[in-house]
Amino acid sequence: MRRTRPLKILLVEDHPVNQKVAAQLLRSRGHAVEIASSGREALEVLADDGFDVILMDVQMPQLDGYATTRMIRERERATGGHIPIIALTACTMSGDRERCLAAGMDDYISKPIVFREVLEKIAAACRRSTPCDWTPAVCGWGALREYPPVELT
Repeated sequence: MRRTRPLKILLVEDHPVNQKVAAQLLRSRGHAVEIASSGREALEVLADDGFDVILMDVQMPQLDGYATTRMIRERERATGGHIPIIALTACTMSGDRERCLAAGMDDYISKPIVFREVLEKIAAACRRSTPCDWTPAVCGWGALREYPPVELT
């Protein structure tokens, strides 16, 4: 039987309301969430601490999610390891998902986010990644029906 444990999640999001809503939902399931308000801040935080998964907004000023992800993947090639990165984006045009994957992201979630989808994608990404031993029991699947889609812009 696999053990369950809370995850350490890095949320990279420049919009303060989106930060608060996403972090609160994830913390309500017992996960530890650290917030980076920019791609540059995310790179600094990642240099000091280990995370199980990264939720990455793609449209941010200065250093967008695509460039940030490419830089993270370059570091990983040099040091080994792989942290799952899941895009959070309002971009829903044809080819946007492929652009995220080409940048090195593991998955894609379009906004408005559905909290259950976020947890399912986190679980799937972690199952594919060695450092994370995660099972659905951690998030309390039964209670997820209570959460409507969340409008993150």
